[in-house]
Amino acid sequence: MSTYSGWFVAQRGHPSKALELRTGLPIPTKIPKGHVLVKVLATALNPVGHKLIAVVPNFVLGGSHRVPEHDVAGIIVDPNGSHFNTGDKVFGTSKWVGTLTEYAVLPSSCLADVPPNVSAVEAAGMGIVIATVYQGLVEQAHLKSGQTVFINGGSSGVGLSAIQLAKSMGCKVVATASGKNKDTLLSLGVDEFIDYTQAPLVEQLLSKPREPKFDVVLDAVGLPDPALYLNSKAYLAPNGTFLNVGVYPNSLTAARGALRQLSEGYVRPSWLGGVPQKCIWLSVNFGTKDMENVRDLVAKGAVKPMVDSVYSFDRDGVMKAYEKMMSKRAVGKVVVKVAEE
Repeated sequence: MSTYSGWFVAQRGHPSKALELRTGLPIPTKIPKGHVLVKVLATALNPVGHKLIAVVPNFVLGGSHRVPEHDVAGIIVDPNGSHFNTGDKVFGTSKWVGTLTEYAVLPSSCLADVPPNVSAVEAAGMGIVIATVYQGLVEQAHLKSGQTVFINGGSSGVGLSAIQLAKSMGCKVVATASGKNKDTLLSLGVDEFIDYTQAPLVEQLLSKPREPKFDVVLDAVGLPDPALYLNSKAYLAPNGTFLNVGVYPNSLTAARGALRQLSEGYVRPSWLGGVPQKCIWLSVNFGTKDMENVRDLVAKGAVKPMVDSVYSFDRDGVMKAYEKMMSKRAVGKVVVKVAEE
């Protein structure tokens, strides 16, 4: 019997304590309808991954049989009657099936063919961030050529993708990051760079009146500081859109407090201190059409996947990958290479 290895969330806590590598697992031979068997080549970590491992009780997310992470690139082993063929190289994102494993049974609807101009390592990190950016900027905020978008967290995976997509659409981009990442963002075409380490971000924005104001604010940092939205009347156009695509803080208490402030700011009338601009907390879809949109954007060069670092599938490599992700210093995606292409 052919076997494989995979990482599982054995308990709640820090990845070094919570994750365990299990070996000798039988490769599935009975695949549910609508699913395919994928030999995983690489998987990318996402900021919410380690937060779920640390904060959410294990039984809530499926118990000790849960595999972490959801971005993947791999090869179809069993197409199971889908539109794929054996040997097809695919990428995608599954909301419910973990991908930090050598083999995964995934819904065929969450996968698309890897574009010819990227490697499996690059493709592994495309699904979540580029789908998030496209659905946020294009489908929700209706960003148009000539408009100005402000991107908070420009060096994150979402931020880097958002910068590239906005520039490909003919938009002006203002983005934040720490000073060490200034050259990277400018190389992608950022028109104005703001170093958030020099002074509180909102303080910097309020000190320089904006005319015209931003048409879209995309916050890839999110709940840790709701001040960006609560003060947005000063720099977001009256008919503009505030997109929140950031992740939750490290504690449930902090998350509840930030959510309360955001909610109060949104529902209060402006004369009571409310914020009149539209605020969207983006919920991203990962269906066939969504992955095809991602593939097409990458294939035509509108967005190039950016990889910060690549780690091995063994314990040392996976733990180093999570440490890099948790350091908040990654510029682009943190990828675990599971197998050779």
